[in-house]
Amino acid sequence: MDDCKDLELMLRSRTPIVVVETHEESRVLELLQRIAGRMVTPLFRWSVTEGLRRLDREMAAQKHNSDPAAVLGHIRSAKTAGLYVLLDFHPYLDNPMNVRMLKDIALEAEHWGGTLILLSHELSLPGELARYSAHFELALPNPAALKRMINEVAREWSSANPGQRVRADSTAVDMLVKNLAGLPILDARRLVRNAIFLDGAITQEDIPAVMQAKYRLLENDGALTFEYDTARFSDLGGMKHLKAWLERRAVSFGATPPPGLEAPKGIMLLGVQGCGKSLAAKSVAGSFGVPLLRLDFGALYNKYHGETERNLRDALRTAEVMAPCVLWIDEIEKGLGSDSGEGSGTSKRVLGTLLTWMAEKKEPVFIVATANDISALPPELVRKGRFDEIFFVDLPDASARFNILEVHLKRRQLKHEEFDLSLLVPASEGFSGAELEQAVVSALYQSYGMNQPVNTDMLLNEIQQTRPLSVVMAEKIAELRHWASQRTVPAD
Repeated sequence: MDDCKDLELMLRSRTPIVVVETHEESRVLELLQRIAGRMVTPLFRWSVTEGLRRLDREMAAQKHNSDPAAVLGHIRSAKTAGLYVLLDFHPYLDNPMNVRMLKDIALEAEHWGGTLILLSHELSLPGELARYSAHFELALPNPAALKRMINEVAREWSSANPGQRVRADSTAVDMLVKNLAGLPILDARRLVRNAIFLDGAITQEDIPAVMQAKYRLLENDGALTFEYDTARFSDLGGMKHLKAWLERRAVSFGATPPPGLEAPKGIMLLGVQGCGKSLAAKSVAGSFGVPLLRLDFGALYNKYHGETERNLRDALRTAEVMAPCVLWIDEIEKGLGSDSGEGSGTSKRVLGTLLTWMAEKKEPVFIVATANDISALPPELVRKGRFDEIFFVDLPDASARFNILEVHLKRRQLKHEEFDLSLLVPASEGFSGAELEQAVVSALYQSYGMNQPVNTDMLLNEIQQTRPLSVVMAEKIAELRHWASQRTVPAD
């Protein structure tokens, strides 16, 4: 059923109050005008700027009814059957008088055939009105509707540029349709217009810009951030088992899985600090060719009861709209770790919200959760089935250290062939990837200070002067390695 039929059915059922939360005000008003014509019933629109106006006839607005209490009093006393659309009424629901008058109208509406339609971008009804109301949600455009809209915008561009046609290939158009999923048609049209009118073409280079613009439309209070800089597996030293595991699933992610298989859910990366877990998360998104969203548990928490869970639900809803995407939950133990005291109740509710979403989500959102201390995590999160696999990211071995040094030297326009890596690799035994990178950076600073090219001796000197984390916290790392040896899959 389409929006018009769904909304008409709800209105014909004589629900006293219908709540519509949307930014597409004009679209809802168009639907209501068509429905009012079929139902042969008056249609009124109220706003605080214009007052009450009848839309199905040419009648002047009643500006004396612009006050919220005045229009409710008028509707209740006039008892004229019809549909009454109240635009942006949400700020006035804090007034007990308005709430009581809405309830009075709802109680009496059955007798005189009136329906109130509260149309706002966001609206939460007080509890005393909830049982007299129903929520209507505009359907999001399906792929066919999005493709029609893209063709309309292309014709619009051609009309503005006589004799020219929009350049596009079917693959780019299909990717664009896929990445516009979850947006209202007006927002999707705006993004398509930006992409086409920029250069008269739809190419695969347009997709990242469209995704960034899409995220900005959905942006919430900072708990979820769009990571613009992703990486490729080639930027990741070592982790050959993890790379192979992900490459086998990259083809099917975001597509219909083969019979008998479920879409990949996600992974947890446990390991020593500085060994590349964050870079691995970025590499997953870059190699899958999808956006990377980072969930910050610190920004989720709110002192008011229930707000933290609401923030999490909003962030997860945004991730679903951005799908297919990778959701990176960094240092997950800091947000969901077993705690005691004042915050324990909130942590348990947040855990419950996350686990429910993980079990029920239908959209292709691949989770990459990173943790430094898995012992702090609740057992129900790490049991089999929550994640597809738990990988342990250990300190890099000699082969991985060789690759990591190559990557960081190349990133700084240094030729690794000019360095004696056979000397540097054994000297850096026990170093993490972050510590190897810092040794390269420090050697560069030394070379600038001495005004001479960086060489093997400078890099070796920095390595020898560094006390790696594997030495400073040897006991804790040994304990972590022992725990992971029988419970996780090695990333390398």
